[in-house]
Amino acid sequence: MIHPVVSRDPEVMGGTPVFSGTRVPAQTLLDYLEAGDSIDQFLEGFPSVTSDQVIAFLSRRKDRLVESVL
Repeated sequence: MIHPVVSRDPEVMGGTPVFSGTRVPAQTLLDYLEAGDSIDQFLEGFPSVTSDQVIAFLSRRKDRLVESVL
């Protein structure tokens, strides 16, 4: 069974999409990157998120972006 990278549950952070198994909103990663912070800085600040989760999340976002412009 493949576990989702991001999950949404009304009982966790009011249904905000979070990295699965954490209370860290996925949007927080995007905010860090937009501000010029590195993935390593994000991971230092949110140790409950794994680098594999970040890589999978960004890869899926990239794929969706590429598909939307083709």
